Amino acid sequence: MFDFGQDIGIDLGTATVIVYVKGKGVVLREPSVVAIDKNTGEVLAVGKEARKMLGRTPGNIIATRPLRDGVISDYTVTEKMLKYFINKVCGKYIFAPRMMICVPSLVTEVEKKAVIDAAGQAGARKVYLIEEPLAAAIGAGLDISKPCGNMVVDIGGGTTDIAIISLNGTVISTSIKVAGDKFDEAIVRYIKRKHNIAIGERTAEDLKINIGCVYPKIQDNDMQIRGRDLTTGLPKTITVYSSEMLEALGSCANQIIEAAHSILEKTPPELAADISEKGIYMTGGGCLINGLDKLIQEATGINVMIADDAVSCVALGTGKALNELETFDNRKKLK
Repeated sequence: MFDFGQDIGIDLGTATVIVYVKGKGVVLREPSVVAIDKNTGEVLAVGKEARKMLGRTPGNIIATRPLRDGVISDYTVTEKMLKYFINKVCGKYIFAPRMMICVPSLVTEVEKKAVIDAAGQAGARKVYLIEEPLAAAIGAGLDISKPCGNMVVDIGGGTTDIAIISLNGTVISTSIKVAGDKFDEAIVRYIKRKHNIAIGERTAEDLKINIGCVYPKIQDNDMQIRGRDLTTGLPKTITVYSSEMLEALGSCANQIIEAAHSILEKTPPELAADISEKGIYMTGGGCLINGLDKLIQEATGINVMIADDAVSCVALGTGKALNELETFDNRKKLK
């Protein structure tokens, strides 16, 4: 049961929702998917169970992802999803919890308000927002309180957020809508163009996780997948190689590199010197694609490190920031 001082940190991601409870750590990690009965509006499944339904539902059931490109695309469904996850984590509580939620660095005021309102309707007593790169830096264990430059590249499901951080604040940042989802879409298009086969987003994600790469590999790994042959209309099994993934994902990887390069060009000289010495830190599930760290290192000439537990970094940072809520009351209070 929650007491008056209980706080929750939420990484409200396009692909995954991760919940951190103060004093307990990360307690929930579920896909951002909701299955709804179209006729009644009733929520049938949320998270892992709903993800299994993607692309496999009858006409009256919709399996949907209520967040796109890092922001809320379906307010009502997002509210229901948040309520479900909060109830799953909290159970019955006397006092509504305070929440800190991550948002992309270039999110608009309207998009911020949508997150705050959804969390409020889902049961939050007070809502705070924190920018994803800032949370990622804290979660990666960087000391951002000193007058020293830190560069973070956070590649999530909907957005890639890149920021230079110093003295507990963002000096310069950008957010591009090229991340895990765009990698999946690129794979779907490539398989359709190269093999004339239609595959779903779950199959594309499996390819990305298992054999996806953006840097040439010594060993060409392969994976068998099933899809629908666009000529015959019948199911077909093919073998896909990691060298093909290199070709499919090259354009998306280059856009991330260009964004990182653009941020470095705008960075003040003293901070640029710090980053050259300390390196670039990568966080988020998208940074785990094979060879992405090597590609960025080769393009920038700066050492690149993948944070420990990169997937949970933003949620962990949100959790640590919960301990500094008085600071956020002054700087980032939104409700």
